[in-house]
Amino acid sequence: MLMIDAALPSYELASVPTQARRLEELGFGAIWTQETRNNPFLPLAVAATVTSSIRLGTAIAVAFPRSPMVLAYLAWDLQRASRGRFILGLGSQVKAHNERRFSVPFDSPGPRLREVVLSLRAIWEAWQQRTMLNFSGQFYRFSLMTPFFDPGPLEHAGIPVYVAGVNRYMCRMAGEVCNGLHVHPFHSVRYLREYVHPAVGEGLRLSGRSRSEFTLASSTFAAVGDTEDQRSRAAEAVRRQVAFYASTRTYEPVLATHGWEGILPELHRKSLSGDWDGMAALISDEMLATFAVTGTLEQIGVRLRERYAGGLLDRTALYEPEAVEHDDDGLRALIRTVAHQE
Repeated sequence: MLMIDAALPSYELASVPTQARRLEELGFGAIWTQETRNNPFLPLAVAATVTSSIRLGTAIAVAFPRSPMVLAYLAWDLQRASRGRFILGLGSQVKAHNERRFSVPFDSPGPRLREVVLSLRAIWEAWQQRTMLNFSGQFYRFSLMTPFFDPGPLEHAGIPVYVAGVNRYMCRMAGEVCNGLHVHPFHSVRYLREYVHPAVGEGLRLSGRSRSEFTLASSTFAAVGDTEDQRSRAAEAVRRQVAFYASTRTYEPVLATHGWEGILPELHRKSLSGDWDGMAALISDEMLATFAVTGTLEQIGVRLRERYAGGLLDRTALYEPEAVEHDDDGLRALIRTVAHQE
């Protein structure tokens, strides 16, 4: 069954309690935060103290600017505060942001992220089982954990770790060592079926697990509106967002699945000159329909259910570049429709 989640609308900490309670009462499956303009962990700490059932996770936190030990403590505290509802979602980000925004090295991102996950498991195992910490890898080594710095075992152990992945290595690695994969919102049904699922399946076979033990989560580009004019404006905002992502070489596998990789160099050139209108004009209506869903909230629910039928995704949330405050009744209907509960 497809679960419908929600992105936290505002990261203003004073407003988080009201937002989190509302999203839980409406029936969303999870609240996700991301690392763009704000710290993704702080709002979840607040939300953990005012909710009781909704899952709480990062989608994603950037991994490499933080030591795995720092990530381990953050996740441990959030898992304890939420009584077992936290999901740690990590991503590598791209070279420019690591080196020029965070001022950290960016080498071997796939193997390094894999080792972040493995070292987290080793640290958590040492805390939970009260055993010696001894992790030695290519990028990280951890061998010191005295009682003074050991937070002690959790009642709800087993923190799920998802990683973000676009290329085959990341998808396969997620299937091998993680609990889930954050599929980028810039995706299509065909890309999921022909690219993501085979790679994840290969990783799952290496780990001896089945698909039922793994979660595929993402957001879906959505142009939502009650009128044709509203949907048209929302669609143009989505078109611009698709153009932005499609201009980045990282996402070439998504375009290549449809034979559209030839558009990338021109999008990239226009992005360097700041020609955002020109970039959007390169995204055809066929591309827009491939990467997004359009309609009223009621129609969107049906289309999400049909789009991801057969387990293509397990969790999704609406990605609306033109943010709209939807009424509660409409959101409840959306959740019921997606979950086959009408």
